[in-house]
Amino acid sequence: MRQNSRQEHVLIIRFSAMGDVLMSLFAVSALRETYPGLKITVATKPRFAGFYSEVPDVDVLTLDAKGSFKSLMRIVALAVKSGVTAVADIHDSLRSRIMRLCLWLCGIRSAGYRKGRLQRPRIKGKGMHIKPLRHNVLRFCDVFARLGYPVQEPAQKRTKRRIPEVFGKKSGRWIGYAPFASKQTKIYPEHLSRRLIELMSTNFERVFIFSGPGKEQDFAMQMEKAFSNVTGVFGKTDIWGELALMSNLDAVVTMDSSSMHLSALAGTPLVSVWGATHPAAGFMGYGYDAERNCIQLDLPCRPCSIYGEGQCRYGDMRCLSGISPEMIMKKVSEAAGM
Repeated sequence: MRQNSRQEHVLIIRFSAMGDVLMSLFAVSALRETYPGLKITVATKPRFAGFYSEVPDVDVLTLDAKGSFKSLMRIVALAVKSGVTAVADIHDSLRSRIMRLCLWLCGIRSAGYRKGRLQRPRIKGKGMHIKPLRHNVLRFCDVFARLGYPVQEPAQKRTKRRIPEVFGKKSGRWIGYAPFASKQTKIYPEHLSRRLIELMSTNFERVFIFSGPGKEQDFAMQMEKAFSNVTGVFGKTDIWGELALMSNLDAVVTMDSSSMHLSALAGTPLVSVWGATHPAAGFMGYGYDAERNCIQLDLPCRPCSIYGEGQCRYGDMRCLSGISPEMIMKKVSEAAGM
């Protein structure tokens, strides 16, 4: 750690998206544990501010709802006023680069996140067996190291939290299922999802469906009505309640989604289902292993996408439709210790 006459104070910039924010918690926690005397402030969006309360003694500055230039300059001014001595840009978006430049012009040293823009596209169409690129969490840690704050590789931890009362007292094996994602190319087909829920409801005492609002919540409610031991989670608790519930589950089935990263934060046994994207790109849930925790097909068209953008060239999403509910059921049974 650099030694100066004034207290070292790092501003960390990460505005979105939820999965990346959740991954960043591993890196920020490692920074806090390694440098307990370091002052840490995070700049993020208001909806993600609460996540950083997971890390002790971290202050948060938030953009306004629109992420306006005026809001960026307000954060820059507050950072300068509060005595920030270094800027760790772990986003590398247009907004974060503007902030980084402004603070650099104020004489504050900075380092930026390297996304691997050249390496990641090269894995497209390479099939299932690809040498993993550097994990995103470790890329965040690299930014701290370039500022003079190297940290040890973060470790996943499992800490069971109190289950929200609305879900009752745990008895038997409880399984979580998060069939949705931000991109259509990462979502398990609905007819297969229904069959998987039927299998899980038969083999486990409780099945909890994690979803968003709208059509996702409607699907979860349909499954609630169809199976007496299936419970939709959305609307019954907040994100902290979801994290608490997830920390007590015997296993969670997710897509390549923010739910996978929430599971990593909870330290819950995971089965993640991959379609157009690939865990080797560096966005696998942190602390998990692709062979043990993933289900994916070895197709010559995979991966066709890094972030889930685009559409299936064949129009049938064979990378997901070819994964049977029985394949997932077998994997989740193993993860749950059956």
